[in-house]
Amino acid sequence: MIKSFYKSDNRDFTIVNGDCFDVLPQFDFKFDMIFADPPYFLSNGGISYQAGKVVCVDKGDWDKGGSPESIMEFNRKWLSLCREKLKDNGTIWISGTHHNIFSIANVLTELGYKILNVITWAKTNPPPNISCRFFTYSTEFIIWARKCPKVPHKYNYELMKAINDGKQMTDVWRLPAIGRWEKSCGKHPTQKPLALLTRIILASTDEHDWILDPFAGSSTTGIAANLCGRRFLGIEKEIEFSSLSVNRRNEIDNAQLRLSFCDRLKDLSYKIQNNMMNEAISKYGNDLPF
Repeated sequence: MIKSFYKSDNRDFTIVNGDCFDVLPQFDFKFDMIFADPPYFLSNGGISYQAGKVVCVDKGDWDKGGSPESIMEFNRKWLSLCREKLKDNGTIWISGTHHNIFSIANVLTELGYKILNVITWAKTNPPPNISCRFFTYSTEFIIWARKCPKVPHKYNYELMKAINDGKQMTDVWRLPAIGRWEKSCGKHPTQKPLALLTRIILASTDEHDWILDPFAGSSTTGIAANLCGRRFLGIEKEIEFSSLSVNRRNEIDNAQLRLSFCDRLKDLSYKIQNNMMNEAISKYGNDLPF
């Protein structure tokens, strides 16, 4: 029986502390959407520039690279497990850089997913290139794929058009990297901005839908899901980041802070309708098997 590390009082946010390879096979529940931010395999002793300082890019043992074959097998294993947890009309979003995204795209095709888009996230505030020997890295990629090639998926086209000044939204998203206001409880080394996850969730889910994140980190996916009235299950291997997730979730139980977060997201060119980012979250039943 899976034991929750944390479950919110209204059961819209659950964290399981464990390895997704061990946890996912233990339940049969299926989700409407999955967001995954797997290791990029960048922790190889390199350096970058952050907050005015030169810093090492090493994130931890979980981000150290291996052979191309071992990375491919890693991606094949977790993507296979996730496919079993998606509803037939469900979709999966996966973030990455050139270090891992091509392997992921190949495995998705191999496993029968249908790739819908490859989003280019163009960061409006990227760190400078301190070596001055190549172009500054300013983008990440996010693959959007559906489980079944012939089963229609959810796409809230009109909403995406509405928040893009009435124009069709393209596959290039210009959004800032994580802001200081998102680090009030601490910071995960690969934390994604709430603005990015909010757009993903609003694009491909409906209110009250269930969202899974198998590499939850500090649970930006879950915070964005709850702010949008969706429900969340995150799996996180590191106890430190599981605890950080809990602190972040408790933070938005404060009505004033919750409104502040929503206002900041709206200010980031979202123009989201009030009913998409409201304070009231319905009470949910205990329909997860743990």
